[in-house]
Amino acid sequence: MRVGIDLLNVDELDRLNTRPWFQRYIFADPELGQAHALGARSREFLAGRFAAKEAVLKVLGVGLFQGVPPRDISLGRTENGEPTVTLHGAAKLAARRRCITDVEVSITHKGQVVAAVAIGW
Repeated sequence: MRVGIDLLNVDELDRLNTRPWFQRYIFADPELGQAHALGARSREFLAGRFAAKEAVLKVLGVGLFQGVPPRDISLGRTENGEPTVTLHGAAKLAARRRCITDVEVSITHKGQVVAAVAIGW
């Protein structure tokens, strides 16, 4: 079992979003579509997804620019709102190298702070 955690101030995401490549490197198209549909809450939504992807990367044993694009980690949710994780491409290969078959995440928001924890086994 492996655990990853990430903590992010939502303002940090604002700075990163000024870079044209950032959103396409980090987020899968369905995530960007969900964020757009949320309107004013899109900033909070994307910050939570970013923190969760960072936590999953830690479970996979890689850093942000170490061969696994975060867009290869898709975060969805169940009917109850529970986040789900689906690994694609390089993320799936990294999980296989670590013998990880399942990954779950938890995301929490409080004011301008977002935290995420990922567990892989």
